[in-house]
Amino acid sequence: MIIAAIDIGSNAARLLISEVKAVKKGKPEFTKLNLLRIPLRLGFDVFANGEIGEERKEMLAGSMRIFSGMMKVYKVEHYRACATSAMRDARNGRDIIKQVKKESGIDIEIISGDAEAALVFENHIAEGLDKDFAYLYIDVGGGSTELTFFENGQRKYSRSFDIGTIRLLNNLVNEDHWKEMKEEIRRNINSKKPVVAIGSGGNINKIFSMSKTKDGNPLVLSGLKTWYKDLYKLSVPERMAKHNLREDRADVLVPALQIFTKVMEWGDINKIFVPKISVADGLVHSIYDSVTKKK
Repeated sequence: MIIAAIDIGSNAARLLISEVKAVKKGKPEFTKLNLLRIPLRLGFDVFANGEIGEERKEMLAGSMRIFSGMMKVYKVEHYRACATSAMRDARNGRDIIKQVKKESGIDIEIISGDAEAALVFENHIAEGLDKDFAYLYIDVGGGSTELTFFENGQRKYSRSFDIGTIRLLNNLVNEDHWKEMKEEIRRNINSKKPVVAIGSGGNINKIFSMSKTKDGNPLVLSGLKTWYKDLYKLSVPERMAKHNLREDRADVLVPALQIFTKVMEWGDINKIFVPKISVADGLVHSIYDSVTKKK
C-alpha cells in the first residue's frame, strides 16, 4: 500500500510518501519512498500580519501542485494533508484551502494543536522503549510546541502551546506564555520513574546530526545548552557558514534549542532521544490504521 502524508507547518511543507507492507506475524513494515520539504515559512506572514500574503499563497498553491504530481507518479492510494499552527491562525486560511483544492485536487484539513500532538504520538516510539522510564514527546514547530506524556503504556497528558520558533523570532512569545508552559509541565509531567524525552521536528534532528551522536544514543541537556550558547553568539550567516546550514534552518535552531532546554529543565529531564520521527510519519501511521480498520 502506498500512502502519502502532507504536513503544512509554519516553517515548511513536507510530502512524505511511504510504502506499507503487512506482515503476517508482527507489525507492518513502513518504508520511506520519498520526502520533499519546501520552506514556505507561512508563519512569518501569519504571526506578523494575521494572514498569508500573496507571494506565499502562490508558493503554497504551487507546492501543492508539485505534491499532487508526485503522488500520481508514485501511484499513491491513500493520503491526508494537514495544516497546523500558521493556517490555524490565518484569516484567509479557508479561502486558500479552496484555491488549493481547485488547482491541485488536494484537500487540506486544518487540525488543532491537540490533534497535532496526537499525530506525533502515532509513531508509537515509546511502546518499544524501556518500561522502567516515563517519556515526554516534545515536538517543536514554527508556530507551536506539542507535549505528550507517556507512562506505563498509556498517554497521560497532551497539550499544544503557542510557543514556536517563528513566533519567538518575531518576539510574539511573552513571559505569560512561558509561565503557563512551566506551570503545566510542573503540574502534569510527574512520575515515580525517571522521565526521558523523545524529540521530534527538523531542528532537533539537525542538532542530533551536527552533534555526531550515534543513532540510538540520547542527547543530554548540558549538551543542548552548549549548542544553544555557541549558536546564539553567531549571526545567521555565520551559522550557515560554520555548520553548512540553509538560512531557513540557521535562523530557527536557536529558538528551538531555547524551547527544548526550557521544557527539559522544567520537567527535570536530562536525556532526549531523537528517533527522527515527525508529524508526517505519524500521519502515515494514522492513515494506515484507519484504512486497515475499515477493511
